[in-house]
Amino acid sequence: MSIATPEGQFVAWYSDRGLARLNFPSARAASAGSGLSAALPKVLTWHRRTARALKRALAGKAAGPLPPLDLSAGTFFQQQVWRALRRIRTGQSRSYGEVARAIGRPRALRAVGGACGANPIPVLVPCHRVLAANGKIGGFSGGLDWKRTLLKREGVTLG
Repeated sequence: MSIATPEGQFVAWYSDRGLARLNFPSARAASAGSGLSAALPKVLTWHRRTARALKRALAGKAAGPLPPLDLSAGTFFQQQVWRALRRIRTGQSRSYGEVARAIGRPRALRAVGGACGANPIPVLVPCHRVLAANGKIGGFSGGLDWKRTLLKREGVTLG
């Protein structure tokens, strides 16, 4: 289901458990559907909440209430990382090492980076807030321009 923003059409995908994927704007994604009937009342409720949260996050504000998130497609390790990402507040950042230590796997820096790259719900599960140890931007599944934009809107300065 599409979400119109000033930056373009995001596409949200829902499972029977909640928001399962959020895609950045692209020509290919603009015409995509949800995989579930939009007539399901719970999906419509989740979609309204997703749209509000996304628009707030894109404006550099705390997303606020989220719909249920279905992150079940990830491995146990990825799910640990994604939970840790949700604890990084708006306007803050963490290094890959700090996230690795937060989940009790201090040497898993590269694996944390891989989990960030596999995050199916970027922006709302804020992998853009994870930086290299030297404060440099690192990678981002939505592209480095998106990462810079999101961080700048949140007031995060890059090293």
